[in-house]
Amino acid sequence: MRLTISGLPGSGTTTVAKLLSQELAMELISAGEMFRRIAKEKKLQLDQFSELAENNDEFDRQIDEMQGEEAMKRENVIIESRLSGFFVPKADLKIWLKAPSEIRAGRIGGREGIAYKDALSAMKDRERSEYKRYEQYYGINLDDLAIYDLVIDSSRWNEKDIVALIKVAVECVSEKDVFV
Repeated sequence: MRLTISGLPGSGTTTVAKLLSQELAMELISAGEMFRRIAKEKKLQLDQFSELAENNDEFDRQIDEMQGEEAMKRENVIIESRLSGFFVPKADLKIWLKAPSEIRAGRIGGREGIAYKDALSAMKDRERSEYKRYEQYYGINLDDLAIYDLVIDSSRWNEKDIVALIKVAVECVSEKDVFV
């Protein structure tokens, strides 16, 4: 089973992917963690690294290619990233988590220990950068959710409830009970 979990910053993808990985005893590949690690290694804030990546597609392409390659080497894996639904074409289940920008900014502010206003501004800048890069590099529009099997509003349920919803979907996919 290969699952992808995608969503905009602060939508809960990392939290849900980690919990789901534990619940289902599946390996987790997180492109967001890769991106954060590279930014930290370069001693840059995420918005600074996003700006650098905007002018040099090497970083995005490296991370995007790595996640697709790593996913195809494994049979029981969750791939969490903004674009995993696009770069893991043979995923058994593609999930998108969404939430209003105000909620996402509040989550980011709490996680990063910064004021809501600063989190909202940084999040919007990061999203503009990502939208621009993904359209420019790959022709991908992040607002087009047609490739996803399941879209969940993470502002409506807590992370445990979201994991429970996904587990039901995984069970259905595993049993191949498809409505025809």
